[in-house]
Order: sequence, then C-alpha cells, then structure tokens
Amino acid sequence: MSWAVVYSRALAGMAAPLVEVEAHLANGLPAFSIVGLPDTEVKESRDRVRAAIIQSGFDFPAKKITVNLAPADLPKESGRFDLPIAIGILAASGQIDGTNLHQYELAGELGLSGQIRPIRGAIAMAEAARQHQRSFILPSDNAFQTALLPDAHVYGADTLLAVAAHLNQDQPLSPVDVQHIQQQPDETNYPDMSDVRGQQTARLALEIAAAGGHSILMSGPPGTGKSMLAQRLPGILPPLTAKELVSVWSLQSLLPHGQQKYRLNRPFRSPHHSTSAVALVGGGSDPRPGEISLAHHGILFLDELPEFDRKVLEVLREPLESGEIHISRAARQATYPAKFQLIAAMNPCPCGYLGHPVKPCRCTPEAITRYRDKISGPLLDRIDLIIEVPSLPASDLLQQANGENSSSIRERVKTARSRQYQRQGKINAQLSNRELDDIARITPEAKQTLASVMEKLSLSARSFHRILRIARTLADMNDIHDVEASHILRAISFRRAL
Repeated sequence: MSWAVVYSRALAGMAAPLVEVEAHLANGLPAFSIVGLPDTEVKESRDRVRAAIIQSGFDFPAKKITVNLAPADLPKESGRFDLPIAIGILAASGQIDGTNLHQYELAGELGLSGQIRPIRGAIAMAEAARQHQRSFILPSDNAFQTALLPDAHVYGADTLLAVAAHLNQDQPLSPVDVQHIQQQPDETNYPDMSDVRGQQTARLALEIAAAGGHSILMSGPPGTGKSMLAQRLPGILPPLTAKELVSVWSLQSLLPHGQQKYRLNRPFRSPHHSTSAVALVGGGSDPRPGEISLAHHGILFLDELPEFDRKVLEVLREPLESGEIHISRAARQATYPAKFQLIAAMNPCPCGYLGHPVKPCRCTPEAITRYRDKISGPLLDRIDLIIEVPSLPASDLLQQANGENSSSIRERVKTARSRQYQRQGKINAQLSNRELDDIARITPEAKQTLASVMEKLSLSARSFHRILRIARTLADMNDIHDVEASHILRAISFRRAL
C-alpha cells in the first residue's frame, strides 16, 4: 500500500471542518512535500514528523512523499496535523495497519522525540467527530477537556508509538470516561455580599440582574463600592449547567495552551480600560475569541466605563442584542457565542464628585458633557438596569458589616431562574421580543401603566422591552404569575437616566 487517508479537523471559529490527510509514496528522489493551503506551522511539520517517526523506532520512507490536506481551499494552521500526517505515512508505507483508519480522527502536535503535545480546539473537534460517529485520538493533555461530551469516543495518547500500537491492536488506548460534573460555585473564590455596608438599592439591583441575567450600569462617586459590588456578583449566580460548561470550555480550548483555564465557576472577565476593540471582540488574521466571548455565560465587568475608547464601547452593541459576535477578515470569518452579562461602573463626572454632599465638583458643564458622551445613547438603551450608588454617611461605614450573605441570595436567584427555565427554557434576559410578548403575562392595569410611562418619558421600543423583561424578573422573584403595575413601576425606577 502506497497511499493512505487519515481524517483530522481544522478550526474555523467554533466549527471544526473535516480535513482528509492523504499520504502518497512514490518512487523517485526522496522528497517530502505538503500541499492543500498549509501555513508556515503546517509546512514545518515535515521536520517534526520525520524526527518523530525515526525516534519512535520506525523507518522513514526514502521515497517521494506527498501529503495533501483536503479540501484544498480551506486554510490549514497550527501543528495539529503532525499526528495524522505521521500516521498516514506509516500506514502508506505498511508499517502500521491502516484498515481501521476510517473509524478514527486524529489531531496532535509532535515533538522530535515522538511525544504528542497539546493542541487548541480539542472540544470542538471531538464534538464534530462524535457527530460523524468516529472515535477521536488526541493528546492526553487535551483528553480531560472532552470528558463533558456525552456519547463521545475519545482516546488520549502520549506518544506516536502509543497511537501506532492502538491502531495495530497491540496495546489499545483507554477511552476517556464521560463525567457529569455538578458542583456549586466555590464560595472561597468570591468575596461575600455580607461585606457590603448599606447600599440596599444596589444590592437589590444586583440580585435582580443575577435572577434574570440582566446587564447593569452603576454610577456614583469614587469609593462608594461599585467595584466591590461587581466583584461579588459571581458569588450569587447559580452554577453552570452541563450544557453551559461544555460551551465555556469549548471557548477556552481555542486559546493557546498556556492561556486555557478550565474552571467550574462562571467566567468573570475584567479588561482594563486601555483594551482595544480587537481584544474585546476577538480577531487577528486567524480570528480568536475576545473578552466578550470568553465571558460567555458569565460576567464582563467594565470598570470606569467612560475611560474606554468610544469605538471600543460601540462594538458591544451587536452582541448585547444577538448574543454572538461575527468576525470577518479578508480570508477568514468566524462566529463566536457572546451571551455575557455586562456589569459596568462609572463616575458621574471626570472628577467624580458631581452631586456629592460635601466635596464640590470641579468639572465644567462642557467637560461633564464630553465625559458622558463617550457612552452613546444606543449603548445605554441596551443596558437593562442603570442605578446610582451614592456616598455612604459615616454612621453606615462605622457599623459592623452584617448584611445578607451571598449563599442565601444565591438560593433565591436559583429559585427565580428555575421558574424561568420551567416556563420558557431560558432566562428572561435572553427572551426575544416575540417570546416576551407571549410570556410576559402582563395585566391590563400594568399595560396601561407602561403605556402611560412610555408616552410621558418618550422611551424607545427597546426600552419598552427592557422594562418588561425586568418586570418579569421581579414577578419571578416574588413568585407572582402575572406582571403587575407595581412591577412595571419598580422596573422603571431601575432605569434612571444619566
């Protein structure tokens, strides 16, 4: 046999298109060429594969070797094709049994000693292999990532020799056991809400945001506890579901190996205000996920919101509405999920003391206007809760912190969310406008109240639906079947204008 086909996977955003690695051995002067739109990393695999085959005790064929990565119009990048290329050459030269290769897909970067190094995108590739009813062989360091995938047949290998022994049925690899992880968030990792003194309105707003998955903007002078409150929000959120955990880990697997963090808690991303638009949304010549995608099913906290460049903030508008981000480059496109919960904090003016009871504001009206204009009206319209976090009197600060702790608040949040999942299969913040009209269950009195407020305040249609979502969450928190006028009025009070 002088020809063999090995199946592997490329990466295109969250997708993992199939790649057929064809290895052909022909008579002639010894040569080794790779075709099929490979990038530099793939071309360099020739030297890695040659050394790995020899160091593993096999003979490297002294023939004209051609490796084709099909389809030819799909860009191929990274060293994940090293393993399938090596196996293809060994099968084509008759050094391993290639009769069962059609049952497997392989991916892994080879070291010169034949060791298999970890790769990016293992979860996406294993899921694609599962859908095509093939087993997947990948580096052992990536194997645990796929343990959450149901019905997936995944094998972890440390060396090229171990893969060859498995295919020859001399020493089969052990399959990865599927794990159903159910764990509460680790409370030791989060500051507790009981540390917060006063700020009852802000505490309630955070509970509403957690119960319905709503975005929130907190405005107030420096030192009033805005960042402190935001850092305690993860501790009152319910744990990730099994489906959410797979999605979060899939995004992490797309990062370079040293940057991957596989945790059971919800993501909490807090980029600095000097962050660029590409770092926030993702991108590059080979598009990678950015901060908003890495906050998927978690929290994106933007402190000092007006200090971000306005062009950076504007990129949040689309994912806040659609829950996903589309990245287009000259040669590649990618779509990443971005169902994040935006938590933002800002000062009322550049000096921070506008309206402060003691410290006078030093800002001119023009400076205040320029400061607030960095946050556009369309972006503000997409934020559900906009609240003020005022300065605390000294009497409140001197009292011992004895507020409600995070665990008790989290239980109420879990109860409210369970009602939403039972009713509609998703949290209120993710309801489309049409679903909201059918599910909100607003009473006639509440409709009249909402219509009156809409006309009086000249609110947009988007604000109408935002208010309705918040009101639905308030009703769920109180275990009330219908949205009443009191819920509408309270929801409006949590959308104060800046």
